[in-house]
Amino acid sequence: MPTLGPKPWSKTSLLVEPEHLRFGGGATETILTPLVAVWMLVAIVLILALPRHKVIIPFLFSCLNIPIGQVVVLGTVHFTVFRILIIAGLARRAAERGPSPGRKFPGGFNGVDQVTVLWTVSALTILSLQWMDTQMLIHTLGDFMDALGGYLVVRFLVNDRKAIRSTVIALAVTCVVQGACMLNEQITHENVFSYMGGAPFTVRDDKIRSQGAMGCLYAGVFGGAVVPLFLWLWTEGKSRTVAFAGIAGAIAMAITSNSSSSLLALLGSVVGLAFWFLRRQMRLVRWGLSLTLVALHLVMKAPVWALIAHVDLTGSSSSDHRYKLVDSCIRHFSDWWLLGYKYYDQWGYDMWDLSDQFVAVALTGGLLTLVFYVAIFSRSFGAIGTARKQVNGNRGEEWLLWCLGSVLFANVVAHFGINYMAQMMMTVFPLLACISIAAFEARQEIVRSAEAPDEEMHASVATAGETMSWLSA
Repeated sequence: MPTLGPKPWSKTSLLVEPEHLRFGGGATETILTPLVAVWMLVAIVLILALPRHKVIIPFLFSCLNIPIGQVVVLGTVHFTVFRILIIAGLARRAAERGPSPGRKFPGGFNGVDQVTVLWTVSALTILSLQWMDTQMLIHTLGDFMDALGGYLVVRFLVNDRKAIRSTVIALAVTCVVQGACMLNEQITHENVFSYMGGAPFTVRDDKIRSQGAMGCLYAGVFGGAVVPLFLWLWTEGKSRTVAFAGIAGAIAMAITSNSSSSLLALLGSVVGLAFWFLRRQMRLVRWGLSLTLVALHLVMKAPVWALIAHVDLTGSSSSDHRYKLVDSCIRHFSDWWLLGYKYYDQWGYDMWDLSDQFVAVALTGGLLTLVFYVAIFSRSFGAIGTARKQVNGNRGEEWLLWCLGSVLFANVVAHFGINYMAQMMMTVFPLLACISIAAFEARQEIVRSAEAPDEEMHASVATAGETMSWLSA
């Protein structure tokens, strides 16, 4: 999820008035290549014209493959292509006619929807109070539109099982395209997306870190986290070619990014899937994990979160920085709990780099915003667990729910290594929407199962009545 608010500032920049806190970024003029302009127009037409369950394909594919730096500047107002597509999606939602709100949000406005809205509103409110600056407010309103608008669009578009399948296909095609381009970066040392405003490849410790359209960290984490969804698509028996290509592309993205966060996301996906065989004992697993962490905290010389400093899967990770970031956030709780804290870079060397999503949410939004943000994942896991129990015995439905949970778990793991920006959050919003629909369909299955015996009983009574009438005649 994007962190509402400014990019981290250095000590020097904190001494002067920020110059580029505008709506959407700091570009002084429109940056839009002809290819992206045509692509954007075609995507808008498809968003407005396609059947609802298919709109998610051009919407997601465009949001995730057009570099976030492509922007239209109108006066001092900035509209990234990403934001323009969200506006188009909101227009499609406003134009949709239905007999009830449930048509726009199947299953109603559920708990996940509620805490997501509360998170965005809380972040906007607290960040505005923290800075008390007009330019900051305008900038934050832009981030607010990206977060809340993006979620509402995806929640509207993913409205049934067909839409879930379309969502997974869109993510798979995205991984195929970006995986191929990131492999090409390793060979040719050239990022195809740089012609559309993407970043050129980087090198760390003689290893090329492929960037793709989203940047090495974001692209790698995205690829590593979504693998379980493609496995589900494979087991569905349809679109197996797309599913296989998606798995290959996603793994390529995670590996060519050459970052520990990407590999940890991939590992999180694998671990989540491995617990499939213990799906009915997850309460014991959770308690066991919690007690283990408490025990480690009691016996370790350092706090238990110091384990983060020992995670290095590439030999060049800045895991020690991640540990110090979490440690500083906990030790300076009194600084940020109420209205966040904008001088966090003064806590130590390199502390301006908020490469931990939970820390970033806390420092920009305070404790209340952090609670709402954590509740998004808590309620999502809860919805998956409840739904799995409701469809117990239906392996197909259980497998879908488990794959969704594995992707969610992989994203939680990745949260400790990167700060999710707006474009990256568009890989999480579809997941939350799919969870809502899968949980809703599980409840509907229970209702249908309960109604079936009643219908059979009424049919039997009617048949018996007809037989008695025939005998009497």
